[in-house]
Amino acid sequence: MLLLLLLLLLLLLLLLLLLLLLLLLLLLLLLLLLLLLLLLLQLLLLLLLLLPLLLLLLLLLLLLLLLLLLLLLLLLLLLLVLLLQVLLLPPPPPPPPPCLLLLLLLLLPLLLLLLPLLLLLLPLLLLLLLLLLLLLLLLLLLLLLLLLLLLLLLLLLLLVLLLQVLLLPPPPPPPPPPPPPPPRLLLLLLLLLPLLLLLLPLLLLLLPLLLLLLLLLLLLLLLLLLLLLLLLLLLLLLLLLLLLLLLLLLLLQLLLILLLLLLLLLLLLLLLLLLLLLLLLLLLLLHHHHHHHHHSQ
Repeated sequence: MLLLLLLLLLLLLLLLLLLLLLLLLLLLLLLLLLLLLLLLLQLLLLLLLLLPLLLLLLLLLLLLLLLLLLLLLLLLLLLLVLLLQVLLLPPPPPPPPPCLLLLLLLLLPLLLLLLPLLLLLLPLLLLLLLLLLLLLLLLLLLLLLLLLLLLLLLLLLLLVLLLQVLLLPPPPPPPPPPPPPPPRLLLLLLLLLPLLLLLLPLLLLLLPLLLLLLLLLLLLLLLLLLLLLLLLLLLLLLLLLLLLLLLLLLLLQLLLILLLLLLLLLLLLLLLLLLLLLLLLLLLLLHHHHHHHHHSQ
């Protein structure tokens, strides 16, 4: 009787262990499905990250192009103001040349030489921007700040030159004419004088209009630059949010992997218990059979 009771108890334990084993297998399947879903979500988030990165690169390139255009416009405005100054003001005594203007005049050929090279290297620059995005963002922000400071300095210089043109008194009367030139040169000057007199008012009329148009274009470019900066900030915020979501998904994935490992360990323990119970059951059956056989003899 005791052997029979032990056999029944062992059978019940086996059934319970089998049920636990089935439950663990179901949990493992569920966790595997959750892991697959998390992997799909991670892939979607990576794709969503790639789109703002490409937009960010395009915006940075547009910002650089706009800043180059602004620099060229400011240089053109400076040249126009200097031309107005030469036409409307008397020749001043030779002062020491301004360092900033000399620096700009020296940098202008270098910029014009580097512009085709930059256009040729744009694909390589795009690849480098994709690989080193965070570092380039910091460097580009510093570059934008420096270029904005340079634009402010150029605008200040332009305003000073305009005030100099507008506020200085008219030129003094010209000095007495030099001795008459030779007859041929005098005839040539007399022939060219009407043409010069006709062209000078037209030039004086067109220069302020051109200056005004350039100023309007400069304002439009500045507004576009501000809009691009706002878009850049929004894209950076979107990238940060997507990165946070990706980190959360990675943490969930790690937790699910840990749970899977724990369930696997429990499954192994249950299998070992099942094997032990089966062995014990076999031993009890053998003992019962041997005892019954001995009793029958």
